[in-house]
Amino acid sequence: MSKTLTPPKSQFNWQPDLTAPIPVNDTPGVSEFIQETLALTKRLFIQLQRRPSTLMAGIIQPLMWLILFGALFQNAPQGIFGESLSYGKFLGAGVIVFTAFAGALNAGLPIMFDREFGFLNRLLVAPLVSRFSIVAASAIYIIALSLLQTVAIVTASSFLGAGLPNLAGLAMIGLIVFLLVVGVTALSLGLAFALPGHIELIAVIFVTNLPLLFASTALAPLSFMPKWLQVVASLNPLSYAIEPIRYLYLHNDWSVGSIVMQAPW
Repeated sequence: MSKTLTPPKSQFNWQPDLTAPIPVNDTPGVSEFIQETLALTKRLFIQLQRRPSTLMAGIIQPLMWLILFGALFQNAPQGIFGESLSYGKFLGAGVIVFTAFAGALNAGLPIMFDREFGFLNRLLVAPLVSRFSIVAASAIYIIALSLLQTVAIVTASSFLGAGLPNLAGLAMIGLIVFLLVVGVTALSLGLAFALPGHIELIAVIFVTNLPLLFASTALAPLSFMPKWLQVVASLNPLSYAIEPIRYLYLHNDWSVGSIVMQAPW
């Protein structure tokens, strides 16, 4: 009589468990975020490479301010701006700050145009590690352009007789411009996401630009202004970026605790 032999059951289950969860790493990595930010920043620089007139205009315009306004007050009495200072040297700090401010205030326009043309929607539905890379790329792009404009203005000012601060002063100028651009860029990008269209954003830029320029110490010292405008200029954030840079041009022995502006009250 034959007997059927049944092999013993194996302790191992060779059938895959399809119900088991597949481990997925949901934690975004820093390297992926940096890669996304650099890719989006590269896109902005490619646009600049295809339209270099934007960069050229951003450099030529402040140089025209330096040359034309400097020539306009060339025959002003020596020392009328304080400390035997020529107007060309006085104007340099104002042009540096206003150029950086205007460029940062325009930072929201590329985002706004991406919104209107639909490219921003494609980015928002893309599998990005973090959507903050969109904002970071725009900020890096504007900061790079502003620092490039600052180098051009400082170089041109030195040839026009304004001289150069020492190395520590140049580094401090770069830091002041950097902080100003970061703050204004954040504001502009916020407006780009909040306002309905580019017409409204351009209106905000136009309404903000010139009043803040003329209500600051960029073109004239506080002593030239009427009392009410002195108060306004003392409250203007641009004045607190202009006066430290102007002080750096005049004093090589500056320190962090130096008094750069006297309030009228």
